[in-house]
Amino acid sequence: MSEEKKLLEIKNLNIHYITHEGTVKAVNDMSLELKKGETLGLVGETGAGKTTTALGVMQLIQTPPGKILSGEIIYDGEDLLKKSQTELRKIRGNKISMIFQDPMTSLNPVLTVGEQIAEVIKLHQNVDNSQATEKSEKMLETVGIPKSRSKDYPHQFSGGMKQRVVIAIALACNPKLLIADEPTTALDVTIQAQVMNLMNKLKDEFNTSMIMITHDLGIVAEVCDKVAIMYAGHVVEYTNTKNLFTNPKHPYTIGLFNSIPNIKDDEARLKPIKGLMPDPTNLPLGCPFHPRCPKAMSICSQQEPCRTEIYKDHFVNCFLYENVDNKS
Repeated sequence: MSEEKKLLEIKNLNIHYITHEGTVKAVNDMSLELKKGETLGLVGETGAGKTTTALGVMQLIQTPPGKILSGEIIYDGEDLLKKSQTELRKIRGNKISMIFQDPMTSLNPVLTVGEQIAEVIKLHQNVDNSQATEKSEKMLETVGIPKSRSKDYPHQFSGGMKQRVVIAIALACNPKLLIADEPTTALDVTIQAQVMNLMNKLKDEFNTSMIMITHDLGIVAEVCDKVAIMYAGHVVEYTNTKNLFTNPKHPYTIGLFNSIPNIKDDEARLKPIKGLMPDPTNLPLGCPFHPRCPKAMSICSQQEPCRTEIYKDHFVNCFLYENVDNKS
């Protein structure tokens, strides 16, 4: 990938939470890339490290107990881990924005929604109160809410409308990168579809790159260009969406697809992945998936697999492919 097209590059990132009960190894040796205008899906079970990755990019890891031990987070050619808090405050909400998981708790209950959008605009742009108010009303209309409702408070909005307000706040300063942490989890199915269509439309309109955190492979198929499958803090498979859906390689990825009902298959029962995710304070030696893996070999319990490029831009962390030389 050419350097000038990269917007975000994560290199060998390690994030741990150090507690009295033990050290939670939330993100381990993560490496990812995101081009301008591209959408990357982070997929995995609860506790896989998806949200911790997003908070690491935003530099919002709570310390203590959280700590970024090593690695680089290079945004637009500059390492965010070397920025001061003052520099980071100019980036957050302006160049990089995040939509958090629950819209119900993301908004301030004692400020009107118009004031909350205007607050972000005034913080990052050289505008007066009237200009900020005008732009906040325009942003509300952009996400499908009449500007007359800018003086209403969050409790006067439904869950779907609150999520639209959160999206308006996130996009108010036209960020280059938008991180969406399961933005439709708290919404019903019909509203989920509306919110996803809105985000797709706005992403194209503002030419924004996006990291979509989800456990829903349907959303991935609909909106993502690339996908990183996470398991126990590790990226186990990383490729473009077409490759992932037509040719999944890692046993965990295959297990995820086997767990989804297929209308074309005459199956009496689904094939769940046996067992549970390991305790992040006590990850197994070797590959973290080996206790649940149907193709586990003796080496899997002794060593951690390396990242292997099995095809062009298709990476898998699995010993099944380490000695295979079939790149094209």
